[in-house]
Amino acid sequence: MAAVATAPKADAPADQGVIRTRIPARLDRLPWSRFHWRILIGLGTVWILDGLEVTNVGNVASRLTQSGSGITITVAQIGFAGGAYVAGACLGALFFGHLTDRFGRKRLFMITLGVYIASTALTAISVDAWMFILFRFLTGTGIGGEYAAINSAIDELIPARARGRIDLAINGSYWFGAILAAGLALIFLDESIFAANVGWRLAFAIGVGLALLILLVRRNVPESPRWLFIHGREDEAERIVDGIEHEVTADTRQPLAPARRTITVRPRQSTSFREIARTAFRTYPTRSILCLTLFIGQAFLYNGITFNLGTLLTTFFGVASGVVPVFIVVYAASNLSGPLVLGRLFDTVGRKPMISATYIGSAVLGAVLIPLFLDQGLLGPWTFMIIIMATFFLASAGASSAYLTASEIFPMETRALAIAFFYAVGTAVGGISGSFLFGGLIGSGHRSEVVIAFAIGAAVMLLGGLAELLWGVRAEGASLEDIAAPLSSVEQGSGGPGQSTHQMGALQARERANVERARAAELRAAGHEHLAAGTAGDRAAVERAEVEFQLADVADQVALAHDELATMCEERARAEEAEDDVGLAAAGQRARAAEERAWSHHQEAQSLVTEDDQEAERHRQLAAAALERAREQEQRALADEARGRAESAEGADGAVDQNRARMHGLWARMHAERAQAHQQQAEGDVAGATQRFHAAEALEERARAAGFMVEAEERRHDVERQRDEEESVGRSLAAAHEELEESERRARSEARIERRLDRRRRQEVGLRRFRPGPGRTASFFGTGVPSPVPEEALDNEIEAIERALSENGPMDREELARLVGARYWGPGVFAEALRQAVIDDGARRVSRTMYGPPDRRERQATGR
Repeated sequence: MAAVATAPKADAPADQGVIRTRIPARLDRLPWSRFHWRILIGLGTVWILDGLEVTNVGNVASRLTQSGSGITITVAQIGFAGGAYVAGACLGALFFGHLTDRFGRKRLFMITLGVYIASTALTAISVDAWMFILFRFLTGTGIGGEYAAINSAIDELIPARARGRIDLAINGSYWFGAILAAGLALIFLDESIFAANVGWRLAFAIGVGLALLILLVRRNVPESPRWLFIHGREDEAERIVDGIEHEVTADTRQPLAPARRTITVRPRQSTSFREIARTAFRTYPTRSILCLTLFIGQAFLYNGITFNLGTLLTTFFGVASGVVPVFIVVYAASNLSGPLVLGRLFDTVGRKPMISATYIGSAVLGAVLIPLFLDQGLLGPWTFMIIIMATFFLASAGASSAYLTASEIFPMETRALAIAFFYAVGTAVGGISGSFLFGGLIGSGHRSEVVIAFAIGAAVMLLGGLAELLWGVRAEGASLEDIAAPLSSVEQGSGGPGQSTHQMGALQARERANVERARAAELRAAGHEHLAAGTAGDRAAVERAEVEFQLADVADQVALAHDELATMCEERARAEEAEDDVGLAAAGQRARAAEERAWSHHQEAQSLVTEDDQEAERHRQLAAAALERAREQEQRALADEARGRAESAEGADGAVDQNRARMHGLWARMHAERAQAHQQQAEGDVAGATQRFHAAEALEERARAAGFMVEAEERRHDVERQRDEEESVGRSLAAAHEELEESERRARSEARIERRLDRRRRQEVGLRRFRPGPGRTASFFGTGVPSPVPEEALDNEIEAIERALSENGPMDREELARLVGARYWGPGVFAEALRQAVIDDGARRVSRTMYGPPDRRERQATGR
């Protein structure tokens, strides 16, 4: 019996020039090993070099300007050299960033490190100001190029689940370099140990030595396999990943989980600047705005405070210049601890809540500092430093996450240049302005002016946090290709007239599913034919029937797998049409769920054709694990959608969706634990599987509890909605009742008016037709011109008289006129209205001047 083939590591090209590979999934599912430590040491130490270089200049600046230092340079020229270093970093980032995307990560991170080594060595032997400035500029270009090459390579080699904490730790290591430089300066600048013209040169030489050690480690770091297959070098990429997997397996002594997700690309050798710009500002405009806001905010605050902290302490707190390095070391330690302590939360709690919290939190602490700083006697140097340390504990993690964000949320072909561009713009706009603004306001010597800089720093960090809340991308644990599909991805193109590649893939998968179902039906027909022959006693025919039925079951499982692959393609098509990041993420998760279900059916098919019972059970456990992973992805999609609705909803609706998101998150974790348990059972780890199942049971109970909380919130919401509906219905009934009363009042009024008009027509005979009165021939300003009174107005006035009498009882004519406001009715109107009220039985004349309500019995008799 032919076994069902297992999925290969890289599929054959679907057509010429197209590569289908599982390399991203294979890299992302690797457990942490010595290989990753080598990446961390070989690539991540660039930030230590940057911290060392920046701090070194500040430490040796005073020594350089002294006589006997071996170099002729002024204070102003040292400041200019600092600016040259920053300018070189910006230009180097842009120049080498583009080359990194074009020629590869490894080639460029070797070149940029070489540029740094050579430039720093030449800085150490400078004898004149122009040499020092030039070599500082070149050192900056090397460091700037490192940013682009290193961050992109690290993110493409580190597993997705750990990418956040590793990036933050690496970017935060800048402050370890600052602490190292401050400590070494105490030794190298001690003239009792080193001569004045030697110590400062050795301080720079330390950077060269450290970089040479890094270079030795870096030689063993491979090229990014992701970059290789994008550029058509899939065989080399496969060899590298095979070697990495072999090393990781040997190191961890545990089998690797299967990698099933594939990506299809059409290789390209280069990407034009026009396409890069279109991708950044047309395809992903909100992501570009987000990165600009994050980089400018952190660069303004960091450059403003870091370069001027010593001046702040000496100017406003009287700290001696010799003691300032102690404060700088403490400040650097707080900056180093922020990413190390909070980094894990960026992978667990998530990018969006943590980035916004660190930016907004540092902005709030910066705002708190303003009133405290204005009160001259309230803050001492250490209380000031405590607030600064708390602020930058958060700000350091936020600043590191800016580099992580730029590296994650843009396509692979633009990754290095995106990092370079946003770093350069952020440093040029925020860094330079922050440094000059803080320096100028501190130089004024007035606290009231310095707090302006604090306020602006808090404001730009607040804007960064708000931008993250609005446009942040939930990238935690996600593959880079899911966050932003490569520009060379086949899925970006068209699969035919009016149909995307995904739609074509779905149609083809459905077609294959129907072919397999037809085959299953044919196999069952053949099986029944064999059974018919078996009724005559042919035992072999019965056995052949069982084989046919088993093959039919296999074909059914294969058909179901193709159905799920079709669903996966459809979900990816929906992801292309998604209008927001929530829809994009949810569609991607559902696509992964469908792919897992397809793999589950594939494993079920394998279990059916495997004769070894133990091997069949292993495939069944793998199928169950895949099915649980599919359920996990479905729950994560539901959780993301609920969070998206909660962010846009208000009041009770938002609270319900927040609870619903928490519930789906717990179900997702429960299914993840069960998937791991089945995976461990397949690998023979019964004890580990049992522990996982117990953890899944606990999570299931918590998920059920969260579900009941959601139900409780929904019921309370329903009660509030029903109350609102009751109030609305009550208001509608009241309005209808008022309308009915008004209609009846109008009907009564019209009837009374008709009776009056009819009575008046009967009376208009003889001399009576000349009788003056309202509506007749009452004079108007003595002219004798008739002043008509509308019958509706007269009827309203009659009703006012009737109502006043019924509510207050009999009263004098004058008092009645005052009560109804007859003075405003016009001449003769009150008398006519009172007369008509008596005629209509709405009023009763008690005496010559007294009027009262009509007798109730009389009103009943007259039908009123």
